[in-house]
Amino acid sequence: MPAEFFDDVERALLSDLLDELGPEAPTLLAPWTTRDMAAHLVLHDRDALAAPGLVLAGPWGRFAERRRRQLAQRDFTALTATVRSGPSRGFFRIGWVRRFPGLNEFFVHHEDVRRANGRGPRNLDPAMDEALWHNVTRSARFLTRRLRGAGLELQWAGTTHTHPVRRGEPTARLSGSPGELLLHLFGRQDAARVELTGTDAAISAVRQARFGM
Repeated sequence: MPAEFFDDVERALLSDLLDELGPEAPTLLAPWTTRDMAAHLVLHDRDALAAPGLVLAGPWGRFAERRRRQLAQRDFTALTATVRSGPSRGFFRIGWVRRFPGLNEFFVHHEDVRRANGRGPRNLDPAMDEALWHNVTRSARFLTRRLRGAGLELQWAGTTHTHPVRRGEPTARLSGSPGELLLHLFGRQDAARVELTGTDAAISAVRQARFGM
């Protein structure tokens, strides 16, 4: 399957799961429930004015949160139907957006709901793993920008694929499948199934760093 369609796969699977669990199930982003997650995704897709506030702090971020809370008051079935239908047009339909930030968004949030409700790692299609590894290598430097006191290298477990993220001594190595590495880099360290190796100092530096957006 072409990589540009993987965001739609994750969107459909997440929409199915939201419908299955209902509006009050937990997510990894506590205290958010599945209702909050659905509202967040609708805002992401459909509110061009507020959506930048999802990544920008300050007044714009507070504005986006107010809009998200308003959306969360809507009927949950209608919210999930809107998530399923996707953005109607514009930025989030551009190919590279779908392959990179769009796929990251829906993969990570799908796992936010899955893992919080007792569901473990999936066996992904090899092409999906390749797409996620590509995204891991593109986003790792930004997502680890707060790391201090150590270098970092990523390894796709079970393969020869490695990616140097940050130079420095001592250097830690984070190993796992591409999806698990992406979850870790997005700040879901407690849920991600990865192996962290290196000196005690390097491991400590990585564990103390705040990864993510």
